[in-house]
Amino acid sequence: MAKVYFTREISPEKVLEMYRLAGKELTGHVAVKLHSGEKGNQNFLKPEFWKPVIEYVNGTVVECNTAYEGARNTTEKHRKLIKEHGWEDYFTVDLMDAEGPDLELQIPNGRVIQKNYVGKNLQKYDSMLVLSHFKGHPMGGYGGALKQLSIGVASSAGKAYIHGAGKPEEIWTSDHDSFLESMADAASSVVDYFKGNIVYVNVMMNMSVDCDCCEVAEDPCMKDIGILVSLDPIAIDQACMDLVYAAKEDPGQAHFLERVESQNGVHTIEAAAKLGYGSREYELVQVD
Repeated sequence: MAKVYFTREISPEKVLEMYRLAGKELTGHVAVKLHSGEKGNQNFLKPEFWKPVIEYVNGTVVECNTAYEGARNTTEKHRKLIKEHGWEDYFTVDLMDAEGPDLELQIPNGRVIQKNYVGKNLQKYDSMLVLSHFKGHPMGGYGGALKQLSIGVASSAGKAYIHGAGKPEEIWTSDHDSFLESMADAASSVVDYFKGNIVYVNVMMNMSVDCDCCEVAEDPCMKDIGILVSLDPIAIDQACMDLVYAAKEDPGQAHFLERVESQNGVHTIEAAAKLGYGSREYELVQVD
């Protein structure tokens, strides 16, 4: 059974402490996948918050261009915003799909898609630290580790491919559950690529129903819950969902769950578990 470490204390130093509890040393060139924030978004977790853990692993922050209109859909605009948001003040940043062609990863057991297009610079890295801001999402229902692995690592074209469930031209019109299953498929290809050399950190704070990709996002509706760390991307997302459901006294819980449930968000976790690269069963280890 997967272990998920959990603390209610939230601080940059606590993120590093929790990462070390995972018990896996990330070696070689370490890619640090996080959400650098859309222009205008007020909820994304800032460079200073992630600084201790990124410096500890001597990681390179990695991102990819978006597939929708905004300040991150071209390399030139995206690099400008990354600089404006302060990421380059602290870290080396690699826009992995800045120049083509994309890297094609095979998904032989994919339920909807059998290939995934990711930023070609993924090939530069030996391991990955996935730093996820757990929150809602307008299409996925929620955003956590599985979304970072799939949509996050996918190139701009790869994002359209996943959203369209293998048909990029249907990016916003594909069958919804097929899109969620495509995310699970795509995430599996990144897990396979790194052969287990990944550590996952989910931070449950600034929990809006909207993603950090939204230029105009709702303010957070739920109270901060804590930090989770695991070697299992499915278990950590499931644990976050369970903590949301357990927060019955939180006045924002119903609003948050309406977003998750209206988009059938848990289906991504269900689809990922069926592919077998993690488990929805886990042991929650509480840390002071």
